[in-house]
Amino acid sequence: QVQLVESGGGLVQAGDSLRLSCAASGRTFGGYSVSWFRQAPGKERQFVAANSWRGGRTYYADSVKGRFTISRDNAKNTVYLQMNSLKPEDTAVYYCAALPATYYSDSYPDPRLYDYWGQGTQVTVSS
Repeated sequence: QVQLVESGGGLVQAGDSLRLSCAASGRTFGGYSVSWFRQAPGKERQFVAANSWRGGRTYYADSVKGRFTISRDNAKNTVYLQMNSLKPEDTAVYYCAALPATYYSDSYPDPRLYDYWGQGTQVTVSS
């Protein structure tokens, strides 16, 4: 099994940056695509970004495109989400999730397809 632990969240002002980390334990990210989701109070879980296992292709929700960057460091068995130009509407609990690489990229935004989730890290952006 894959166990995921997120870190790096915090309280920042609008326009600031944060880098979230998702570290895998139990086994590596090898053979898995990894995505970031977020969930604000009273709202459904929302797809943010994905990094495919094969080819390292990246995918982003329109709301974060151009501001957020997802990346993978296989040596450290960690996936990152660099968040720049943060806005108050980015406030949410951010989760990383792993999906077997047998799934195509059109599956990435669907949280129901992911078997492995971290516990989440809180990101709060003040105006």
